[in-house]
Amino acid sequence: MIIEKLLNFFTRIANYYKRIIKIIHTHIVPKGIENIRLQNYAPEIFYSFIPSNSGIKKAIKRGQILINGEIAQTGTYVQFGQVIDLLETPQSQPKIFELQLEVLYEDIYMAAIHKPAGFSVSGNAYKTIYNSLPFNLEKSSEPDALPWPTPVHRLDNQTSGILLIAKTKTAQIELGIQFEDHTIQKKYAAVVIGKVISNSPIKTPIEDKAAETNFEVVNVVNSLKYKHLCFLNVFPKTGRTHQIRIHLTSIGHPIFGDKLYVEEKMLHKGKGLFLCALEISFLHPKTSKEITLKIPVPHKFESLLQREKRRWEMYNL
Repeated sequence: MIIEKLLNFFTRIANYYKRIIKIIHTHIVPKGIENIRLQNYAPEIFYSFIPSNSGIKKAIKRGQILINGEIAQTGTYVQFGQVIDLLETPQSQPKIFELQLEVLYEDIYMAAIHKPAGFSVSGNAYKTIYNSLPFNLEKSSEPDALPWPTPVHRLDNQTSGILLIAKTKTAQIELGIQFEDHTIQKKYAAVVIGKVISNSPIKTPIEDKAAETNFEVVNVVNSLKYKHLCFLNVFPKTGRTHQIRIHLTSIGHPIFGDKLYVEEKMLHKGKGLFLCALEISFLHPKTSKEITLKIPVPHKFESLLQREKRRWEMYNL
């Protein structure tokens, strides 16, 4: 009788905590993960839910990340077989940023917007894409609707293009799993400095993590200042921070306008970064139907190439 009462008591306690503490996502550490601290590992596995390193550190300090059921610390080393849980915590609503966005797709579960260059997806600043989403999207009527539409992946501040947004908890989890499993197909457009000869995949690790970028040369033009500029279609297989920018720089062809990876003497100011997320294919988080979204190549790409070609031809007449 006493044992039965104790079991009932602990069952009630467990059910209580399940109601007040919701697990957003669970990750089991695979084989091959060694000598990496949680604060460095967590941004990769939870980037669909907390898309910044600073946000991950804050989540750890708040006790929002558990390892094998215990509150984790930033310096905790991750090991094979560990179960890492990300917990949901109440958050105050930020102030809405009234930035008009192009909505490419929207239903009650998710949406996709065309992110303009020059805005961070999220962060501590007021003028972010995250803060602008309620101004552009309808709130979901589903029972698991998120209080605020939430991006499920990242695009750099200066990168434009398609950004997927979750409007429900289910969509956030399901799309997050697709990104984590690298099943979402993405296509970028980039203009790089120099003449690219080979289309060989780039597999250089980034911060000791596996990374792969495939690309194809679409067009090459002569340039007085840069000798050549190339227009590329780029297909990242993984999603490391700055992956495309780092990988193209590693083969000697940095992206035109990249203030971080282009030498000062080669930097062209005033036109921004020539990198755009043109196309994305994924499975709908509710229906599992395959969806492909596309946007046109930004006008500035073709304008730049035509101008450089015209200048070179005038000089060489």
